[in-house]
Amino acid sequence: MAAKQNRKEQMLRAALYPLDWLEERSGLVGGIRYFLFRKVPGDSGWWHTLGSATLTAFLVQLGTGVILAFYYKPDPNSAYESVQHITNDITLGWLVRGMHRWGASVFIILMFFHMARVFLFGAYKYPRELNWIVGAMLLPLGLLEGFSGYLLPYDQTAYWATVVGININGTAPFLGPFIAQFLRGGAEIGGETLSRFYSIHMLLLPGAILGLIGLHLYLVVRLGVSSPPWSKDAAGRERDEVEQPVGGGLVRPTARGVSGRPD
Repeated sequence: MAAKQNRKEQMLRAALYPLDWLEERSGLVGGIRYFLFRKVPGDSGWWHTLGSATLTAFLVQLGTGVILAFYYKPDPNSAYESVQHITNDITLGWLVRGMHRWGASVFIILMFFHMARVFLFGAYKYPRELNWIVGAMLLPLGLLEGFSGYLLPYDQTAYWATVVGININGTAPFLGPFIAQFLRGGAEIGGETLSRFYSIHMLLLPGAILGLIGLHLYLVVRLGVSSPPWSKDAAGRERDEVEQPVGGGLVRPTARGVSGRPD
């Protein structure tokens, strides 16, 4: 019996060794555990899941976009045919393209819902002002991501919708003509425009969005989830000051004005 118990302990240690190795050198396991099992207000509801739903929609866009990039050809003479090939010939290509196409609208709608929830619940107040600013920066980037991807099928609808969009940007004061010239890559929409939109859609904007989402999640973990406005702990209400633990970092955030260093 004892030998069997020892073998079980040895197998358990062997299975946990990679996690222990990673945790000892990075602290990543502890950070993930804290993120998944951190405390949230007991009166939180389904409204608080809008942020997670928006993140899930973005991850779906990211995954389906990578799959589509394997087969898409950003060339004026091949773009439309490559999209038709994805839709009609690739196994489940119609599903992946449909998820990416309609998922863009879902992503934008969820962003508006999430921001409306944050505003109506007063979750933008101290100490979460920076997180609100980061979220407000994510909204125009998401809209630009949808606009830059609209041209990629390179059909009549995509072409003329892009013409209208670029012309609207061109009417902006001072920088308008420069922005329109930059987006077109010349005097008219053509191969250079498609190449630029593809680069913006696949590289520039996703990188910026991922960076801001990472900062957004860090601030959510560091500052915690705000209570609903009907809660006695809602933001902006008077409450007793609770002494904060000294020490910085993800797991033990430092209170505002506390350096965490001994005098």
